[in-house]
This record gives sequence, structure tokens and C-alpha cells, in this order.
Amino acid sequence: MMGFLLIFNGLFMFISGIISTIYKDGATIGIFTAGVITIIIGLLFRFVTKGFKKEIKKREGYIVVTLGWIMMSLSGSLPYLFTAAIPSFTNAFFETMSGYTTTGASILDDIESIPKGLLFWRSTTHWIGGMGIIVLTIAVLPLLGIGGMQLFAAEAPGPSADKLHPRITDTAKRLWYIYFGLTVAEALLLKLAGMDIFDAINHAMSTLSTGGFSTKNASVAYWNSNPMIQYIITLFMFLAGMNFVLSYYAFKGKFSKILKDEEFKIYFLNVIGITIIVTLVVYFRTNVSQVPTQLQVIAHPMVNGAFESSFRHAIFQVVSVITTTGFVSADFTIWTPFLTVLFFILLFFGASAGSTAGGVKFVRHIIMIKNGYLEFKRALHPNAIIPVRLNNKTVSQDIVFNIMGFIILYLLIFAIGALIFGFLGLDFVTAIGGSASSLGNVGPAFGQLSPVNNFNSLPTLGKWWSAFLMLLGRLELFTVLVLFTPYFWKINKF
Repeated sequence: MMGFLLIFNGLFMFISGIISTIYKDGATIGIFTAGVITIIIGLLFRFVTKGFKKEIKKREGYIVVTLGWIMMSLSGSLPYLFTAAIPSFTNAFFETMSGYTTTGASILDDIESIPKGLLFWRSTTHWIGGMGIIVLTIAVLPLLGIGGMQLFAAEAPGPSADKLHPRITDTAKRLWYIYFGLTVAEALLLKLAGMDIFDAINHAMSTLSTGGFSTKNASVAYWNSNPMIQYIITLFMFLAGMNFVLSYYAFKGKFSKILKDEEFKIYFLNVIGITIIVTLVVYFRTNVSQVPTQLQVIAHPMVNGAFESSFRHAIFQVVSVITTTGFVSADFTIWTPFLTVLFFILLFFGASAGSTAGGVKFVRHIIMIKNGYLEFKRALHPNAIIPVRLNNKTVSQDIVFNIMGFIILYLLIFAIGALIFGFLGLDFVTAIGGSASSLGNVGPAFGQLSPVNNFNSLPTLGKWWSAFLMLLGRLELFTVLVLFTPYFWKINKF
């Protein structure tokens, strides 16, 4: 499996090498060399293990997913290293892990100086990681004689098990058709709106993966003079934050299923409600004259008193943070203390289960709130059986307990993450912001890691710790942490 993933990764490097050749950016040889080496190692892995039994059970599924992400990140660092665009291994690995986990946190101080082939590779890591390397893999696993259900369970461990088709491989294919189709649609719309084709393709890949890597130093704030571009990206960020099963229903014309879905309704209403609050606060309370000169470009680009501009930047940043995309059109961390606290809370939202977004996910919040409310009824009627319901269906107690455990573990890891950042010398605001952002796969945070800064200021150990939090968050905690339990390695228990 590791060999197959490496071959897959190497082939995508070749595509980036072709882009580099077209633009004659000087990085072609380095990118192709990285691709060749990655494929050779993958072929060696395949050759050495060709005689082994091709059987993947649940335990092997967790190992393959976790090691697969690490292996892809290690090999994905090679283009940066071989072209010397990012000469430090720590920085190259951080940038790559941030790409595959769709976090979007960067250590690059001058993105626009990076060769176009590498910028394309950077966006490609987002796009691959967005839907999941493993989901793509199980679409072709029958060719290898390996079943894929165990891998899908490890890749998507959320509370929803809704499938588009009885066969898991067909499910993966349909998900990728939707993913690819939406990427192409956004790229075309961005081109029509005024982006050049290179920027349009890169931003489409970053949007649908809810990643956030941009080709510009100022992120999407570079196009603050073109509202249509920002509205298009906002729309597709919202779509990427939807459950892809619902996107499939939309393509089939089954809109009633979308409108009846509780998670989608809460997701939509939260985006609208929070956007209204942010718009009004920005419009009435934020004063452009109070913004430091060096932050003018992406700190407060709206003209004081322009309602459309206030609304546009409000909805863009709300959707960007809730869906954990991390694109920036303005520095929301200096929009008033109230909004700073609000956006920090949004780091823990996440979008829908079954989307490419990170974070806790709305469905978990919904079930926890419903269960908490029902505890009042249970206190009054201790002998009554009052189950939690979602979409008019009973949620099993096992799932409720699983979600409770997930949220408690998520908050515990966030706290430990902040403590370690603090131990490494980060101030309070930067430590808690960096921990929440890394674990939630958001990207921009607060303090020294705000939207106008990047993660290059982190100490070396801080970058490795942040990368580990990204991996935990992307694979929803249990997939990675279960590998650290002695029980997992007791073969007779499985």
C-alpha cells in the first residue's frame, strides 16, 4: 500500500513538473527528480512485498491511513528540497503536511517568489488531501485485489455512515467525480471573473479541499478590488463544507433530502446568522483610521461606511474559518475584541461531516446539544427511555458516547497543544490560537500566527508539534491515537 501511494504521489509530481516546464521557472529538473525517486521507491516497496497476502482488516486500515499520510508528506517534501525553494527539511515537511492535511498554514515569507511549478505542487497536495488519498485509493483497489471498506472506515470515522452506493469503490468514484467537477467549475468561473488561468486552477484546488494555500502573499485579499472573485470563492468554500453525499443528491435533483438534513440547516443558519453579526459590527464599529499602516492591505480593505464591502469580507471570513479553509481577505483578528473572540470560537466549529473540512463538525455539536437538553427530561423522568434523534432517526447510545469521548479528547489535546506551545516560548494568544488552528486544520490563527503573519516564526520543535496536531485533526484523533495504545497491538484481540 505504501508503494502504491508513493507511485501515485510521484505521478502527480510529474504533472507539476510539466507546469514548471511550461512556465520555464527553473524548477523543472528538481521536481521531475523528486517524482522519479518517489516512484522508484514506490516500485521497490511493491516488488519486495509482491508475494505477501493482500488482506486488510480494520487494524491494518488504521495503520495504512496514518502511515500513508506520513509517507506522502515525507515524499511530498522532496520537490521543495530538490529545488532549494525550501532548503530546510523541517520547513519542507511542515509545508507538505499542512498541504495534505488541508490546513493551509505556511512558513513561506514570499509566496510569489516561489516557482510556479512548486506553487502548483503546493496546491496539488491540498487537492489530494482534501477528499483523502485513501478514498481515491479504494476506488482502484479492486485492481490490486484488495478490499477497501476498512480503509474508508479509518479515513471517515465520523458519526455518519451514509453511502451513495452499496459498493465502497463506487462510492469513492462518485465522491471524486463530484470533487473534480466542482473544482473545474470553480476554476472556470474564477477565470471568467478575471483571474488568470494559473491562479484560477490553484485557488479552485485549494477551495474545494478547504485548504487555503494561495499563490499570492496577500491571499485572496489580492483581489479585494474584484468582489466577484471573492463571492465565487465564498460560494465554493460553502459547498466544500457541505456533506458530499448532499452534493450528490443535488446533482441527482433530490433537493428535498438537502432541505430536510438537520446538519445542513444548522450549518447554513450559522453561516447566515454569524455573517449578519460580523457585518453589523464591522460596518458600525471598525474604524479604518485605527488600523496600523503596515496592515492596511489585508487588515481592513473596506471603505468605512460601505455596507457591501463590510458584508463581503464578513461572509468571506466567516465561511473561510467555519469550513477551515483559511483564505484571507482581511485580518479579522483586529476587527474589535468581540469579533476576535467570536472567530476564535469558530475555530472549533468545523463544517459538515462528510465534507473536506476539518474541526469538530456540526453534527457532533448538534448531537451533544440535543443530548444535553434531553438530560433535563431524563432528570424529571428517570425511568423513561428518551433517545437522541437526528433527521427523525434514533442515534444509538454508542454513537453519543463516541462523540462525547471525541469532544473531550479534542479539548484535552487542544489544551495540551497550547501548553506545549507555551513551553516553547509562545505568548498566550499565539499558543492557544496556534493549537486550535493546527488541530482544526484552519490555517491562520492569532497573535504571531495571525492572517498577516505565517508559521515561520515558530521554533523548530513548534513546527513539528504543529504538524503532528494537523495530522491528528485531519484523521479525527482516534485513527492516529489508537496506534499508541497497547491494546491495538495485541493481535489476538482483533
